[in-house]
Amino acid sequence: MTFTLIFIAALLLSVGMRHWLAMRQIRHVALHRASVPNEFASRVSLADHQKAADYTIAKLRLGLLENAFGAFVLIGFTLLGGLEWLNQTLLSLVGPGITQQILLLVSLAFISGILDLPFTWKKQFGIEAAFGFNRMTPRLFWLDTFKGIALAAALGLPLLWLVLELMATSGTYWWLWTWVVWTLFNALLLWLFPTVIAPLFNKFKALEDGPLKTQIEQLLKRCDFASQGLFVMDGSKRSAHGNAYFTGIGKAKRIVFFDTLIEKLEPLEVEAVLAHELGHFKRQHIRKRLLISFALSFVMLAILGWISSQPWFYFGLGVTPDLNGYNGGLALALFMLVAPVFGFFFTPLGSLASRKHEYEADHFAAQKSSASALISALVKLYQDNASTLTPDPIYTAFYSSHPPAPLRIAHLQRFA
Repeated sequence: MTFTLIFIAALLLSVGMRHWLAMRQIRHVALHRASVPNEFASRVSLADHQKAADYTIAKLRLGLLENAFGAFVLIGFTLLGGLEWLNQTLLSLVGPGITQQILLLVSLAFISGILDLPFTWKKQFGIEAAFGFNRMTPRLFWLDTFKGIALAAALGLPLLWLVLELMATSGTYWWLWTWVVWTLFNALLLWLFPTVIAPLFNKFKALEDGPLKTQIEQLLKRCDFASQGLFVMDGSKRSAHGNAYFTGIGKAKRIVFFDTLIEKLEPLEVEAVLAHELGHFKRQHIRKRLLISFALSFVMLAILGWISSQPWFYFGLGVTPDLNGYNGGLALALFMLVAPVFGFFFTPLGSLASRKHEYEADHFAAQKSSASALISALVKLYQDNASTLTPDPIYTAFYSSHPPAPLRIAHLQRFA
């Protein structure tokens, strides 16, 4: 009963905070919709500024519905007995054991995906389409969905079986061996992503010879960065949004530009955006984030290793464990359902660290490329992606991985 009350209190507080923060952002953006901030007045039109405000508010309003619906689904799975019914039904069909536990987790993921589908559809074919960003067809949407399911099954089911086997046979410290497996699995994904996984969803072609390629190669020399190649991705078949990134580890590193980014920016602006991304690598941000991710997974698995052996964890969340048998899948299912509720309160820490990294990467780009070009590129991207220029400060402090536009531009102007 005590853990039930703790869970209910954490859920109500997290849902309430999400709602309060979203409403603050909606009010703040709406309040500043009528005029472009002075520092952007010469670069961003009032129509584009208002489009960004409306786009931001539309996404937030859908998020409010998604937040409330997600809370009801979570209560349905836990305290109202949904997961208990699913577990008992599968036990009656296939009996106890790892097969039943795998089916439980797969069923939970399938049901959750079905329930989330209307929101995903609304985002893509409602909001994104209404504001001119969607270029995805329903056929491509379903093709992506089924490819994702097939990929998740091919990679996830063997991993899931191994984890459940470790939980069943490795004693008290099964979670430590699971952490080792999880770490190696993620390293494998980083290695496979550029050449095996990403091409399943997008086409990549080498960046054509010309002024842009020459400029980028000179930047790489200045930054002492060795890449396997420069590639252009057909991001335009899904969205009008632009981006650039580098991916892979070791000698498999490659740099990828969205075709939409190259269409919108001048060569020097593309170079400055890439210099920012390289700044994340040269300032060790990627390595730090990986290490933090592995450390957090270690802590989370240690917590799971402890609570999975505590009857109050199961009874407090509305399910009945086998007190003399195997509950590996049931423990994983409950943990995946409730961990985000408690993890939500640590969101500002991750956001703060991310914003600090963005400032450092901007500084690196100003040193290796051009602060003025990066400012110009960012303003174009804010404008083309309908990013609000007037976010609420508290909402930004809690959620935003990037500094708000005015502060970021002001920081860059110091180096221009």
